[in-house]
Amino acid sequence: MSVLALGLNHTTAPLDVRGRFAFPPEQLPPALRALCAQWPQRQPRHAPEAAILSTCNRTELYVAAGNDHAGRELVRPAIDWLAAQGGIEGGKLLAHTYVLEGREAARHAFRVASGLDSMVLGEPQILGQMKEAVRGANEAGTLGTTLHQLFQRSFSVAKEVRSSTEIGAHSISMAAATVRLASQIFEDLQQTKVLFVGAGEMIELVATHFAARQPRQMALANRTLERGERLASRFGAQAIRLADLPARLHEFDAVISCTASTLPIIGLGAVERALKARRRRPMFMVDLAVPRDIEPEVARLSDIYLYTVDDLTQVVQTAGEKRQAAVAQAEAIIDAGVQSFSHWLDQRASVPLIQALNSQADEWRAAELARARKLLARGDDVDAVMEALSRALTQKMMHGALAELRASEGETRHATAEWVSRLFLRQSTRNLAADEPGPGDKL
Repeated sequence: MSVLALGLNHTTAPLDVRGRFAFPPEQLPPALRALCAQWPQRQPRHAPEAAILSTCNRTELYVAAGNDHAGRELVRPAIDWLAAQGGIEGGKLLAHTYVLEGREAARHAFRVASGLDSMVLGEPQILGQMKEAVRGANEAGTLGTTLHQLFQRSFSVAKEVRSSTEIGAHSISMAAATVRLASQIFEDLQQTKVLFVGAGEMIELVATHFAARQPRQMALANRTLERGERLASRFGAQAIRLADLPARLHEFDAVISCTASTLPIIGLGAVERALKARRRRPMFMVDLAVPRDIEPEVARLSDIYLYTVDDLTQVVQTAGEKRQAAVAQAEAIIDAGVQSFSHWLDQRASVPLIQALNSQADEWRAAELARARKLLARGDDVDAVMEALSRALTQKMMHGALAELRASEGETRHATAEWVSRLFLRQSTRNLAADEPGPGDKL
C-alpha cells in the first residue's frame, strides 16, 4: 500500500495563491468525488483512497493506493485537478507544491496534526480541521482503511505531543496573536470598539481573547443573523446584519474578519468612506480568511493597519531554548509514530500473500481429501490412505522450498537455507545454513 501527501502551504505558496485552493467544509465531499473521477477506474476494493485538508495555511491531498507504482500514477492527475480548481496551469502549481510518499507522508501528517508544521507553532485548531477532512472523506466514500489509520494515528500522536511536551505552552494561537498585535496598536484595548465578521470557530476564538480584555464595545456581523446573534450573546456583543456592514464600518476601531466567502466582503470603497467618517482616526484590521475577506488594496490607505494570516507569524515569539527542546521531544514522539505506522503498512502489504497462501493450502487440502475419500470408498486400508494423505500434503508444502534450495548456488544458497530453516525448523536448534547438503546429498 502506497501513501502520498501532496499540496501547498504557507512555506511554499503566498497567501493569494493559497486562497485559490481553499475548500469550505461543505465542498469537501463533492470535490473528493470529482478528484477520484480523474483517476483510472479500478475495482472497488482497489480504488484509491483520498482526503482533502484545507485550512488558511494549507491545502493538501492525502492519497492511498494499492502499491507504489499505482500511487505515483495518481500524482500528476491530482496536481492537474487541483490546478484546475485554482484556475492555473499544472506546471505553475508545481512550483508551489510538495509531494511526499510513504514514511515521509506519514511524518508530514503527524507533524501537521501536532502543530509542528503550522504557521504558529503548536496551534491547536489544526486538529479540528483534520477531523473535518476525515468527515468529508467519509461522507464522500473515499476514506478507506489506510487513510483512516493514518489520521487516527495522527490524532493519537498529536495528543501525546501536547500532553508530554511544552509545545502547547509555547504556542500562541492566531486568536491570541491578533489580540497581542492590537495591543501594540492601541494604548488601551478597553477604550476600543471591536467588530467581528463571521461566526465560525476562528472568530469565536478571537472574540474569546478580546472579551478577556474588556473592550468598550463588541459587535458581530454575519450573513445569517440568527447564528450571529447566538454567538454574539455569549460575549455580550451586538449582532448586526452583514448587509449593514458598509454603513456601520466607521463605528469600529478594530475589525477582524474570517468568513468562508469566495470573494472579498470588505472593499476599498467601503473602507475609504469609513475613514472619512472617522475623520482619519486609524483602524486596525485583521483578515484571517483564505481567500481574503478584505481587498488587499485597503492596506495602501493611510491610517489603516491591515494584517493577514501571513503577517501574524511575526507576532509570535517564544523562548528559544525551551521551544527547541519541546520541538525535539515532539519529533521523537513523531518518529515513534511513523515507525509504528510503517510497520502496520508493511503488515498490510502482506495480506494478499497470506490470502494466496491460505487459498493454495485449501486447494491442496481439498484435492487430497477428495482422493482419500475415493480410496476409502473402494475399500482401501484406512491407515494406508491416511499415510498417503499426510505424505502428499507434506510433499506439496515442502516442494517449493526444496526446489528453491536445489536451484540456488553460492551466497543465494546460503541465504535460502537460512530462510528454509526459519520457516520449517523454528523449533530446531540446527542451522542448516552452516551444514549445507553436498553435491552427493539427496534432498
